[in-house]
Amino acid sequence: MLRAAGVGAGDEVVVPAFGNPEVAQAVSLAGAVPVFADIDPMTYCLDGAAVEAAVTSRTVAVVVVHRFGRSADIAALRQVGQRHGLLVLEQGESETPYSELGERRRRAAYLSAKLKGVRTPEGCDGHTFQQYVVRVPGNGRPDRDAFARAVRAKGVECSVPVKTPVHRMPGFRRDICLPETERAADETLALHIGGEMSRRQLQRLVSACNALGGLLQPAF
Repeated sequence: MLRAAGVGAGDEVVVPAFGNPEVAQAVSLAGAVPVFADIDPMTYCLDGAAVEAAVTSRTVAVVVVHRFGRSADIAALRQVGQRHGLLVLEQGESETPYSELGERRRRAAYLSAKLKGVRTPEGCDGHTFQQYVVRVPGNGRPDRDAFARAVRAKGVECSVPVKTPVHRMPGFRRDICLPETERAADETLALHIGGEMSRRQLQRLVSACNALGGLLQPAF
């Protein structure tokens, strides 16, 4: 899409650093320079104000990545694009099968009502819960990682969705401040709610998380 739009050498493209490096790699393969902007802490997608602050005279496009089954504020991002004459491209995720969507949302609602000691997803209108992502409050990555190890030991499936922001990876390293991206990378944990999951498994997940949550210092 970038090449078809004429993006090339000397151009800059604003992309998120919270996620995998493929988007930044695509920008580089087109001959342009990826410029990283911070995210909205609620959606984990590019923040419109952060994108606008990253725009320079060389910026030609923005690549918006929808994350975890939640959409970016695409209207606000398109307004930024219109103000600066930028191409706004979207990258979505694989869709949750319709037959699973209702069950995922029911499981997510149950967890959001029962979990304590972790910060559950906020503002979930339209959320398809490709991943149910919580934040583990504390003093950064050691707390979240210790929490993950402890719940795995109790048989609960979980994963760290973004271990290293792209702007900290070799080849894309930038000396920039992206506080919400850094915080999300340190605190987020994805809890498994897909597939064949019984009510007992959900209850075990809640019990395992709640037993640990009180050991952590609240971040809010």
